[in-house]
Amino acid sequence: MNHKVKGFGKLFLALVVAAAIVFVALCGVGTNKKGSAEGIRLGLDLAGGVSITYEAVKENPTEEEMEDTKYKLRKRLDDSGQMEADVYLEGGNRINVDIPGATDAEATLKELGRMGEIFFILGTNNIELVGQDPETGALQYAFLKSWDEIKAAGDIILDGTDIQDADPMWYEEYGIQKNVVDLVLKPSGTEKFAKATTAHVGEPIAIVYDGEVVSAPVVQQPLTDGKAQISGSFTTEEAMNLATTIRVGALPLELKELRANVVGAKLGAEAINTSLLAAAIGVILVFLFMAIRYRIPGVAADLALVIYIGLMVVCLNLLEITLTLPGLAGIILSIGMAVDANVIIFSRIQEEIGVGKTVRTSIKLGFSKAFSAIFDGNITTLIAAIVLYMLGSGTVKSFATTLALGIVLSMFTALAVTRFILYGMYDAGLDKEKHYGQVTKYKEFSFVKHGKKYAMISCALILAGVIGMVAGKLGSGEVLAYGLDFKGGTSMTVTFPEGTEPSIGELEQAVQTSIKETAVINLIGSENAATVKTKELSEEQRNTLTHYLVENYGIDEAKVEIQSISGTVSGEMKRDAILAVAVATVCMLLYIWFRFSNLAFAASAVIALLHDVLIVLAVYAVGRISVGNTFIACMLTIVGYSINATIVVFDRIRENLKERLKKESYIDVVNKSIAQTFTRNIYTSLTTFFMVAALVIFGVSSIREFAFPLMAGIVCGAYSSICITGLLWLKLREKFPEDEEE
Repeated sequence: MNHKVKGFGKLFLALVVAAAIVFVALCGVGTNKKGSAEGIRLGLDLAGGVSITYEAVKENPTEEEMEDTKYKLRKRLDDSGQMEADVYLEGGNRINVDIPGATDAEATLKELGRMGEIFFILGTNNIELVGQDPETGALQYAFLKSWDEIKAAGDIILDGTDIQDADPMWYEEYGIQKNVVDLVLKPSGTEKFAKATTAHVGEPIAIVYDGEVVSAPVVQQPLTDGKAQISGSFTTEEAMNLATTIRVGALPLELKELRANVVGAKLGAEAINTSLLAAAIGVILVFLFMAIRYRIPGVAADLALVIYIGLMVVCLNLLEITLTLPGLAGIILSIGMAVDANVIIFSRIQEEIGVGKTVRTSIKLGFSKAFSAIFDGNITTLIAAIVLYMLGSGTVKSFATTLALGIVLSMFTALAVTRFILYGMYDAGLDKEKHYGQVTKYKEFSFVKHGKKYAMISCALILAGVIGMVAGKLGSGEVLAYGLDFKGGTSMTVTFPEGTEPSIGELEQAVQTSIKETAVINLIGSENAATVKTKELSEEQRNTLTHYLVENYGIDEAKVEIQSISGTVSGEMKRDAILAVAVATVCMLLYIWFRFSNLAFAASAVIALLHDVLIVLAVYAVGRISVGNTFIACMLTIVGYSINATIVVFDRIRENLKERLKKESYIDVVNKSIAQTFTRNIYTSLTTFFMVAALVIFGVSSIREFAFPLMAGIVCGAYSSICITGLLWLKLREKFPEDEEE
């Protein structure tokens, strides 16, 4: 009886916690609705935001200067937490910045900072202190000479091109927080700064931004290593503002604001509704599958999954992560992947029951034996997420944040929450074997024997991708169907007469009808206007679209602005992404090598990962699926999914090696391990497939472009984990035979 009371108590507590988390996720806490889904920061595609256009002050800037400025502005936005912002070139001298979630154009401009020039000048004989701002307490300075005189005297020490970075920092001194700004100079500025600070110890150096003195720190000692620390009676906010000012002033080009507008969502309410419908259908299918296949453990997993989804929503809100439509698709996908750990655990429980263990002992052993596979798989992916966040930018950094959050929450709910609920159910009286099921003896099958067939299938699929790329290059001049994010295109800004503004859907249809092209639309509500972005249009196409809009909506042709725009994914961002993935792959290889004590495991995992990525790339090439920001997210998702599936098989091989009988060959061990993990790989693929299939069926076109290659990746991940990874290990262990059991 005591056990039953204890069990019902656990179940009651789990239900109360689940209800509380769901309540917070739906309604939030306090007047600001902290933790609610309603308060999640949405991207420009879901909720709109502010679009700012900057123009270079310099006449005829070079392409290199514009690209460098764009990239540094992108990094500036990443540092300020605006990882989902889009930055792209317009024409030859303009840069557009689209910031999601913002509702006040002026406030956003102020927060981002004015794009003026910055100089470091000698303070002595050039400036004087004239007072203090009565409200902020900031010191105020005046110039003693004209700017031309200061230049002529050679008193300018540094300009923006000499500055590498500036970051606000703090330290404690006698229990008091001191706020400072750490300054890092480029090689071009290091020598100049060393010479000036050596000659002018005890004198002020004025930091001049946009013609105003923003700070005048005194040189305490010669600074010769290209690093300096600006100290003073700064508040935390003042230190952050000074660091931001220096970074913005260090842009290669001085920029001026040309216009700033609040824009509507790129996708209408229909896109959000269909995505949420897909999520609901996918989750229901996962719930049903887990409950039917795993019975009582499946119901426990379903309740844990409810808690997982609620925690995900709350954390997205509290951590202020900006959620775009691809990000929403990634969250929906993570729900399908979150049950992976439960599938591994429950399969282990059923195996133990199948060999005659009691239910309680089987539950204990199931969690214990599944732990290494869950831990290694998730830690490997978490390492990748951390590296991607540190080295990536834009979409890559945002994806890494969501990925890391999903990993941490899924491990917690699987290893702690599901265990708590399952023991509660057992103690409450649901302790019969029939409620848990058991694994029937697996059929003997020689996977290794058919290795050559699997290799031929893989080579054929990868070769199809190569042929698709070559055909694409010969046909359209591009190996892949690069979209606006990568290639750029044409942007048309159109102002409509009062009361005649069409919806996003109408404008998309207008572009399709007139020039047979797809378009990305932003409504500018404050000006009854819209921007229409398409692939690069010919002069004839531009005229055709303009005339169509004039005839059907009565727009003033003279007010139509047409510019060529660059892709939002710059060359530097591509290099960042490639570097991040390369470093993440090396880190994963080292971790697997360390954990499995055999280089063959690590090398096999990386080769299998490359195999899956190449096949998904083949899907993009053959299907001519648009390659945009979602392409990066898709590929990174496949990397995480592939390594997880591989680790499960390798964990079982490692376990079977330790228990190997003398008569068992390594081929026997591989066949046995693949057979034991076969159902796990199939079931995990099914639950994830449910979520992605719902996106393909109910999602809008941009989501389908993300979800369809993912479906291919899921199938490929299951195929490689069953047919490729074990065989790779078998071949490579001949070269690296340092197995720990030998």
